[in-house]
Amino acid sequence: MSGLRVKLAICVALLGVVVTATAALAGDHAKKRFRATLTSYEEVPTLSTPGVGTFRAAVSRSTDEIRYRLSYESLESPVQQAHIHLGRPAINGGITAFLCTNLGNGPAGTPACPPAPATVTGTITPAQVTGGAADQGLAAGEFDELVRAMRAGATYANVHSATRPGGEIRGQIDGKRHHRALGDDDDDGDGDGDD
Repeated sequence: MSGLRVKLAICVALLGVVVTATAALAGDHAKKRFRATLTSYEEVPTLSTPGVGTFRAAVSRSTDEIRYRLSYESLESPVQQAHIHLGRPAINGGITAFLCTNLGNGPAGTPACPPAPATVTGTITPAQVTGGAADQGLAAGEFDELVRAMRAGATYANVHSATRPGGEIRGQIDGKRHHRALGDDDDDGDGDGDD
């Protein structure tokens, strides 16, 4: 009888390990893609301009990278810079990462913002997470904190122009799980068709 109990205990322990590992993998896989639709109506205060844009991103937890694609068009004046900010809808927040800049104020590797209509792509690593939201609890280099904020829907993408230096178009980054966020047909965003 005690041999049966030992076998039963081992089976229960193994089942617990399998369930825990599966949950951990599912948790890491969930919400690794993000998107936003940018309009002037999302700005604070609200604006009315013809500018529009889209933001797409995919997180790679194995390499601590966020790969992104930002597109914008019909802005009232030339683009100066674009960022991810920490903030809920209708609330302005600090800069957490640069998407592009023409002002020379971004971390090394920040791409230039091309004239609209345009698409800019890049990668955010822990070294590129700024300290612009440190007073909100997201300090420089806190990549995991940025990803958590994105998953919680507490970040937004913002494009700043010459006539609208506070931001011309903005969109709340959606923390829901999305596929094909960067234009590929696979689930992990690397373009190889494998999940």
